[in-house]
Parts: sequence; structure tokens; C-alpha cells
Amino acid sequence: MDKTKRKPNQYTEVAASGQHICISAHKARRVIDQIRGRSYEETLMILELMPYRACYAILKLVYSAAANANHNKGFNETSLIISKAEVNEGTTVKKLKPRARGRGYPIRRSTCHITIVLKDISVDEQLEIDKRKTYKLELRNI
Repeated sequence: MDKTKRKPNQYTEVAASGQHICISAHKARRVIDQIRGRSYEETLMILELMPYRACYAILKLVYSAAANANHNKGFNETSLIISKAEVNEGTTVKKLKPRARGRGYPIRRSTCHITIVLKDISVDEQLEIDKRKTYKLELRNI
């Protein structure tokens, strides 16, 4: 398995990540799998209507990624899609719950790290059109 991290394309992609979110990675992946590859507006509707607790944390991350795209790159929110969404396991918070007769039972709270990458398809389409134009010009010159 390749251990290198893929950095987002600096021209068309914007990322937002949340770390140490108090949700198990399995429960967060259940929601992330539903929104991967969808448009920004469709993702907001899906997350607001799903009944899971992980939806709120993921919704905040999607909002943050869209704000990054708008502020840092000047992308329009209507042309954004979720190009990459991943959930990794974080640290496990270990506590002791006091029980009867001086005993203590362990409590393990699992956390996760969520990364959302938004891609601007209008910029990507414009780059593709420019490539086609230059290719056609090269063919004419030959």
C-alpha cells in the first residue's frame, strides 16, 4: 500500500480536515460513503436530512471547505463537487468509570480524522478546453 499522501491540485482543489472528532471511524464512513462524488449543494441536502450524529461534524467540514474555496481561490459554490472524502482512525481516549465496591470499568472513546477535498469542475473544464485548443493549433501548424 502506498503511504504517500496525495496533495490536492493547487489550481482546482481545496481541502478541509477535522481531527480528533469524537465519532468512531466506522460510523463516520457510513455517512461519508453517501456524499463522495456528489455536488456541494446536493451534499448539503443529504447531510441535513440524514439522521446520524456524524452528519453534523461532516456538515461543518463541508461548509469549511466551501468557505476555503470561496475565500482563498474565488471558486463559485455551485460548481464544486466532493472529489475526495476520507475517514481515518484517530486516538482512543481512555477513561475509568467508577463502579460499585471501588472498582473501575474502562471506557474507550474512539476518535477519527476526516478530510474533505472539493474540486471546482468549471476550472477543470476550462483547462480541458484550453488543452484542446492548443492541440488543434499544433495540428494546424504541422
